[in-house]
Amino acid sequence: MGAEKKSGWRRLGWGLLAIAAGVGLLLASACTGFGELHRGQAEQRPLEASPQWHDGQFNNPQPMWSNMKEALLRAFESTPDGAPQSAVPVLASQGEALATLPASGLRVTWFGHSSTLLEIDGTRVLLDPIWSERASPVGWIGPKRWFAPPIALDKLPPVDVVLVSHDHYDHLDAGTVRALQARGARFVVPLGIGGHLRGWGVPADRIVELDWWQSTQVGTLQVTSTPARHASGRLNPQSDRTLWTGFALVGTAHRVYYSGDTGLFEEMNDIGKRLGPFDLTLIESGQYDADWPDWHLGPEQAVLVHQRVHGKLMMPVHWGLFALAHHGWTEPVERVLAAAACQGVSVLTPRPGQSVEPGRVAAPGRWWPQQAWRSAAERPVVATKNGNGADRVQLPACVASAS
Repeated sequence: MGAEKKSGWRRLGWGLLAIAAGVGLLLASACTGFGELHRGQAEQRPLEASPQWHDGQFNNPQPMWSNMKEALLRAFESTPDGAPQSAVPVLASQGEALATLPASGLRVTWFGHSSTLLEIDGTRVLLDPIWSERASPVGWIGPKRWFAPPIALDKLPPVDVVLVSHDHYDHLDAGTVRALQARGARFVVPLGIGGHLRGWGVPADRIVELDWWQSTQVGTLQVTSTPARHASGRLNPQSDRTLWTGFALVGTAHRVYYSGDTGLFEEMNDIGKRLGPFDLTLIESGQYDADWPDWHLGPEQAVLVHQRVHGKLMMPVHWGLFALAHHGWTEPVERVLAAAACQGVSVLTPRPGQSVEPGRVAAPGRWWPQQAWRSAAERPVVATKNGNGADRVQLPACVASAS
């Protein structure tokens, strides 16, 4: 073989090696973002003791149904107005308004999607925080946020506890967890998620894992894990190996319910009976689809959940930051307001970054643009009763046709 040919093969070999090394580095960076679920026997035992654990994974109160054929056919459809066409009017700040606790004892600051700071009776609670640019294990691909965080993470006041509802990327963000753990944050999470947190450097003594209906105390605040109908998993082989949950927060004077991600199910009535009534509910209302109606509530059923848990004031969350489903970006809030109007439900719709003390000031007005959206009558999202697509929940007539 001539010298020139040998040199060519050598360059090709080095090129392939460089590509392999690059791919390896990308995969290595992704691995930590995926999370870590290796557990010792002592860590696995509470999971297997859970009433929700069957056949090596967690299970829902009722099975979930999806129309997979239609969902796959529509997977790559474009969605009109699926993302903002102009800048979202975020209320950016350096945290001055949050420096002191609210005089009323209750204040809520929404950062977009489900990320929320809740200040309740002297305790600061951070819900499902995601400060990264993408809801993804890596920074170069995956759903990208529409606006920068309204406040830098290091400008937040000291947080007493971080609550994580489940381990999907739009709720459990590795970069945000690492930043919070460096500030000494304490975490309360559903069963199994402690494995991810420990892998990202959170000390075990700053992690509390709860099963449904279990509680822990954070100062004077009681935090209770509540049932939800959803799923978990950051990589398919680990699907449903961690639990998903909502949270009920009971302070000395106020009560707040956060649904986490969930579909509709009967046991929601028990949440209100056992832990309500709630001064404020944060209900997931966006990123839904008629082809997978048991995974997410959708706007109309979000209003029903607010009523079932005996809420006074409802704030829709899980919208306004990422495009994760086939609907217009303003559609969730429009449909919530329509359904709430026919049911006599009061709704709070703060701008991203805006802090509100419910009942102390006038409710924030409309801040999103007027644009076309599909009503409940046009694209209904109705849960199944028990995983059978032919057997659906019956919605009140005015909710089912709200527009």
